[in-house]
Amino acid sequence: MHFADRLVAAVRRVGNPVLVGIDPRPEDLPVGFLDRFPNDRAGVAEALRVFGNNVVDVVAGKVAAVKFQSAYYEAYGPEGVQALHTTSHHARESGLIVIIDGKRNDIGSTAEAYARAYLGKVPVADAFVPSWDADALTVNPYLGVDGISPFVKVASREDKGLFVLVRTSNASAIEFQDLVANGKPVYRHVADRLTGWASPHRGASGYSLVGAVVGATYPAQLAELRACMPGVLFLVPGYGTQGARSVDVAPAFEEDGQGAIVNNSRGLCFAYNRAALKEKYANRWEGAIEEALEEMIQDLSANTPAGRLNASN
Repeated sequence: MHFADRLVAAVRRVGNPVLVGIDPRPEDLPVGFLDRFPNDRAGVAEALRVFGNNVVDVVAGKVAAVKFQSAYYEAYGPEGVQALHTTSHHARESGLIVIIDGKRNDIGSTAEAYARAYLGKVPVADAFVPSWDADALTVNPYLGVDGISPFVKVASREDKGLFVLVRTSNASAIEFQDLVANGKPVYRHVADRLTGWASPHRGASGYSLVGAVVGATYPAQLAELRACMPGVLFLVPGYGTQGARSVDVAPAFEEDGQGAIVNNSRGLCFAYNRAALKEKYANRWEGAIEEALEEMIQDLSANTPAGRLNASN
């Protein structure tokens, strides 16, 4: 099934556009959690695996997708990478769409190797087998079409998806993305090119397998890009800890509540560090994540077009 069609159907099924970001930083794990594991690199990696699996178990069935930030796993070497692979597989087995946030970028055969690793299949003996088998991957477009077309080729063949950086949520994004070239900012040039790359790869839902990362911390640009990028799904970071509110996220959606998934990482996975939730749930840290998730679902429902998703079910 076409990636965008799968994602749109999953969002409609759960009735909300929340994307749970799993960024398992050891220093932010629940108090005493690391004490359960050996005090070495492999032990920390195993803690990341168990924590990630527990988060998946909390959110499965409540959201459409999860996003794994690969850096936090890669920091712990081969054992960390194995933890990411195992947890992402658990997420897919739990019915979640899995996005790997690696922001990969290269050209030619190297880009295709990245694409085959995360989205496709690799040759082993007389067969082709999946390696990561993720559903989607984040990609940096800085190298132009040479760095994008190999990913699109593999994603199209395998019914997988891409989210290409267009307007990111970090404060220093303006240093490059807002520079004006030929009468418009760089992010608009990227958006225009991405819309062209995306157009031939739309599914029955009207959305393309080529999506865009557009941050909620710049709501005016978010609205501008939504208007000029028809048929492109938005992955929207910035909600919660980075400062964006539901009203800032609202322009990412089409009138029917579709068109975007809203990421929240630290605000959900480390919700047990919030004073009120820490006191309420004590050692039941999963309960804090579940409550924070419900708060976010209700917030988006009340203050964005995503509230219309439930009406369409």
